[in-house]
Formats: sequence, structure tokens, C-alpha cells
Amino acid sequence: MADTANITTTEPSTDKPALPQNVRVRFCPSPTGIPHVGMVRTALFNWAEARHTDGTFVFRIEDTDAQRDSEESFNQIIDALTWLGIDWDEGINVGGPDGPYRQSERGEIYQKVAQQLLDAGYAYESFSTPEEIAERNVAAGRPKEFGYDGYDRNLTEEQKEAFRKEGRLPAIRIKMPDEDIVFDDLIRGRIEFKAGSVPDYVIVRPNGDPLYTLTNPVDDAMMRINVVLRGEDLLSSTPRQIVLYRYLMDLGVAKEMPVFGHMPYVMGQGNKKLSKRDPESNLFLHRDHGFIKEGLLNYLALLGWSIAPDNDIFSMDEMVKAFDVRDVKANPGRFDIDKAIAINAEHIRMLEPQDFLNRSVPYLFRDGVVSAATWDELTDREREVLTASAELVQTRVRLLGEVSGMVGSLLSDAEYIAPEDDAKKQLKATAGEVLTAAIAALDAVPEDQWLTDNLHETLNKTLIEEAGYKPRLAFGPIRVAMSGRRVSPPLFESMEIIGKPVSMARLKNLLEHLPEIQG
Repeated sequence: MADTANITTTEPSTDKPALPQNVRVRFCPSPTGIPHVGMVRTALFNWAEARHTDGTFVFRIEDTDAQRDSEESFNQIIDALTWLGIDWDEGINVGGPDGPYRQSERGEIYQKVAQQLLDAGYAYESFSTPEEIAERNVAAGRPKEFGYDGYDRNLTEEQKEAFRKEGRLPAIRIKMPDEDIVFDDLIRGRIEFKAGSVPDYVIVRPNGDPLYTLTNPVDDAMMRINVVLRGEDLLSSTPRQIVLYRYLMDLGVAKEMPVFGHMPYVMGQGNKKLSKRDPESNLFLHRDHGFIKEGLLNYLALLGWSIAPDNDIFSMDEMVKAFDVRDVKANPGRFDIDKAIAINAEHIRMLEPQDFLNRSVPYLFRDGVVSAATWDELTDREREVLTASAELVQTRVRLLGEVSGMVGSLLSDAEYIAPEDDAKKQLKATAGEVLTAAIAALDAVPEDQWLTDNLHETLNKTLIEEAGYKPRLAFGPIRVAMSGRRVSPPLFESMEIIGKPVSMARLKNLLEHLPEIQG
């Protein structure tokens, strides 16, 4: 989390900082691991602000850390944005006037700017080692970890040459001014960093590698980014960026100072910031479970923002119409998986039936329920069963990953489905009597009359009106016979889809297995 010891904030006022004309925002992740929900929330808010203002959304990749960056992660970020429908106007795979859009391809740009900063006196060569900095702090009565003390600011050319003869290579540091750094945050209000709280910082390592502290502001400047929306964890680096921006403006590299907005943390379990190690943070895990993009984006938008009181369900078009980053709350948002699933369920219910089926098929194929991964490749029988079951299932699932469990028994020709553990609890002492009576009654139903209403009427009359069973005891064993599950699509509609031969076989086989199931 950001070091807030030397930061003063005020409550965001009703007089919100103005947004510039022709808003230009950016999303600039580092390709280090699987995309997580905090990253996506950042992309979403930037995208929504650009679309709301008819601005420009720039997508670039910050990949100068060769030890941590990976091409696999880069491709996963592209996959994530593409799946979610977060499109961009300039940047990776799109192009634009300010490329290249990968930092690993912009090395010469950073070298040139670093030299300009040196030549103008805004930066200087620093030869101090971390050990020497710590020793000087201890000698001065400061904590060893106090940080850099400005020792190299005024080295003479003779001193620099002596260090070079020792084989030392210099880092390049920015000179921080001896004054408070104050700015108005779009989300958090006025923020002040006290003079001396931010030491002169490194922008280029001794080996010549540029650091984030240089590359990020330089890219923003050259890509004319004028609204910087990013996570609260980067707040402590903002005074560095503001000072460097002033220098870049003096050098003609930057045209204007951007406005900043620092979005609240996304919290996980135990009042801790959601980390990459938390399962809830893994975007693709949510996709694997069957979140649809509309549901997941809707929920992520609620982590710090709301469209209106008592309205948690909205489309991305509605979000774009209403979104203003200045309405984002500064308080942390908590990732509540149960609420996320509930919101996803609402969006699943809003899908057109054929859209619901098309999106479900890849999950059904993954789970071995159907023969192909796309609707058009399915067999006629599979399409027929799924079409008939869509309205039965769509209102009962919360995630697309749950569809397999619902329709598997409808698509299967199996004449016996072993009951799941929680379904076995539905098989009370009367289950055998119920199954026996049901088999006798249903055997008399002609196959061409094996229809939902007839089945309902027959079993209701036989088991409830004549035998006196309560509905739960009457229909529970039949449901278990049909699906092997405690929760399934509506029973009589399911039996019609399954057909008489298989339905009867399942009833008889469950009856046969009852002694071993009931133990």
C-alpha cells in the first residue's frame, strides 16, 4: 500500500477538479502474471471515462522488467480485454501516432530524455551504493532505512571521475525541489506531500535500464495523456511524476500537466488488499466458472462507483452514459464473490435464449456433455434438447459453468444416473413406494402422450390425491431418478425432453438400487 505518512488529504469537495477537453486516458499494465480483477477495474474505469467524454483510450504495455515480464502474460491481457469487450482507440495491435506502444521498444526515447534532463540540470549522476547510503544515515543518527540523502547532488567532476576509475557506473536521479507538492485528485480531493518527504529518486539504473519512474511519465507526456486514472497504491509516486512533468514541460517533451485520480483499493477476505495470490483476483478463474462479461463488468464497476441508489444492475451502455470518475468513492471496495455471482445471474437471465445457449456450449463441451464446442457443430438431437431446455435452465443458473449439471441428464441416454450425495437425502423411507406407484401409473401413458401436462396430471393424481404424499415426498425420488441431483430443471418438462423409454428405465433402475443407496 502507499506510504501515507507524509501525505495530507482532504475530503473531496463538491467543486470537483475540471476534466480537460479532449480527454485522453491510458491503460498500461505490466505483463507479469494472470490478469486480475483490480487490473480490469482500472481498465474499465479508464475505458468508461473515455467513452463517456468521447475521449481517447490508449492501451500500452510497460514491459521493461525482463525478469518478470512474459509474452504469455502479454497475450493473456489482450485476451482479457477482448473477452470483456474493452476496446481501445490507440495502442497495442491498433497503432496510432505515438508508437511503439511497448516500452521494451522505446529504449532510445528514454535514453534521449534522460540525457536532456541531465543536460538541463534537472537530473544528476549518483554513484552512491545502497550500503553507503545506509552507513551515512546511521552516522547522521537517522534510521538505516531512511533513504537517499542527496549526497551526490553536488559532486565535482573530479569526484565523479574518481568513482569511474573505481569501476562504478552512475545511476541517474531526479532533483526534487525543496517545497510542498500539492495537487487536486479527481477522487480524493486535495493532496499535499510535505517538502523533503520524497527523496531524489532514480530514473535510470547504473546499467542503463530506465525505471518506471522515467518511462511512465515520459510515455504519458509523449502520448498526450491528460487524465491519469490509476490505483491508490501508486499515490506515493505521484509527487515524483508531478515534478518530472514540470521538467518535461520545460524541455518541451510534455505539453501540459495531467490531472490525477487514484482509485480505491479492491479488498479481499480479512480486510486485506486483494492480492494476485487470492483466487478471487484471478480473472480467468471467474471466466472458467461461468461468469459472463456483462455480469463481471457490472460487478467490478460497483467496486468504488454506483450508477444510482438502489440500482446494482446495469449494462455497459448505461455505465458509459452515467460514468464520471469524479463520482468514484475514495473508500476501498470489497470483492464479495456471492454478490458478484448474484449480479451475474441477473445478466444471464437477460440474455436472449439463443445467446444463452451459444455461450453455454463451450462449457458443455468442456464438461463432456455435448459433442462440439460451438452451437453449429452440435448434433440435431443436442440442439433440439438444448433449445427445449433453455427456458427451463436459464432462470435457474447463476454461472454458465452450472449449465452442464442442469442439462447433462437431459442430453444423456443413460438408463441410470447414480444420485449425488445431497440428492440421496431426498430418498426418504417412502421412496420405494413412491417409485413403484409412479412406474405403474406412467407405464399406462402412451408414448405420444408423454407430455408435460399429462405427466404432471398423472403423477399428481396418483401420488398426491390418491396416495396422500406431500409434494416433496412424491416428486423428490422421481427428480432424483431423472437427474441424479437435488436441484434440476422443472421435473415434468424434463421428463418430456428425456422421453418415455429412458425416463421409465431411470425410474426402474433407481428403484432397483434403492437398497444399497439407503444402506
